[in-house]
Amino acid sequence: MKFGTAGTMADIHSRLDGSLIAATPVPFDANGKLHERAQAAYLNYLTKQPITGVAVWAHTGRGLLMDEKTRLRVLRDYRQALPSTLIVAGVGAPPNASLDEATTLTVAMAESAATLGGDALLVYPPSWLRGQQSIDELIVEHHRLVARIGMPLIVFYLYEAAGGISYSAAVLDELLALPEVVGVKMATLDSVMTFQDVSRQLKTRNPDKLLITGEDRFLGYSLRRGAQAALIGLGSVCCELQSDLLTAHFNGNAARFLELSDAVDRLAESLFIDPMEGYIQRLLFALVHLGIIPIEGAFDPWAPNLRRDEFDQIGSAVNAVVAAAR
Repeated sequence: MKFGTAGTMADIHSRLDGSLIAATPVPFDANGKLHERAQAAYLNYLTKQPITGVAVWAHTGRGLLMDEKTRLRVLRDYRQALPSTLIVAGVGAPPNASLDEATTLTVAMAESAATLGGDALLVYPPSWLRGQQSIDELIVEHHRLVARIGMPLIVFYLYEAAGGISYSAAVLDELLALPEVVGVKMATLDSVMTFQDVSRQLKTRNPDKLLITGEDRFLGYSLRRGAQAALIGLGSVCCELQSDLLTAHFNGNAARFLELSDAVDRLAESLFIDPMEGYIQRLLFALVHLGIIPIEGAFDPWAPNLRRDEFDQIGSAVNAVVAAAR
């Protein structure tokens, strides 16, 4: 079975290896409607960036909160604007889904992604299973049912504060044993120990599966600890900076890697701060300061209230990082 632009499981594994996948935000207006001019401008920006792919419908793209019409429109827009770019689609169930319907809704979302030209699926952790008996078996069965779509899967290990669920080493082994699974995306935020443990597990027990970092706040270190690709919200802005970081790492250019890692950390430390749910709004602010989207399209309808001075502070951080990276 062929998907999107990438082809077989092995093709997608190969394209992901060493790549930067931008987990992209969606620009809305002040009324919570898709801002079409900002969306078009952002897509045009992405066509010129050194990225292998994009992740849509992920947490950064509010995939589980958007209405279905907007969600489908977003993927269609990306497929049309980026015909040869790898598209990873997040799939899961909305927060208000019942236990009985959550997996069915996830599978339906996966089918929509396949129909619209997605290449791979990023499976949201089934957090609705918290507190259930036999939770480990239910987690694995959920992924098996999504895998029946026939598309390559990326397991999403998301920290619990952001709606994730902890996977035991045994569960992770079972998930990585599924032939459709090409790797696991780690987004632990502040649990370096968890990242280290999973990195060691893949290296020793699942070396054929990719460790994909989603660690915006310790991107450089996560590469040093075995990440083979990056799928990050941070990758949706200043793409060249982060692409160069990956290149320096994989080419063994230590001096350049350290220089770029410091710059990436400075950018992340201005965007991924408390309240953490505000990072999507901050990414949109950064895109405004970069001259990519208009301020009228820089709204995240689900953002928490941010301090009034954050917009200006983000502008200063973006300008400093861009200047330092030249």
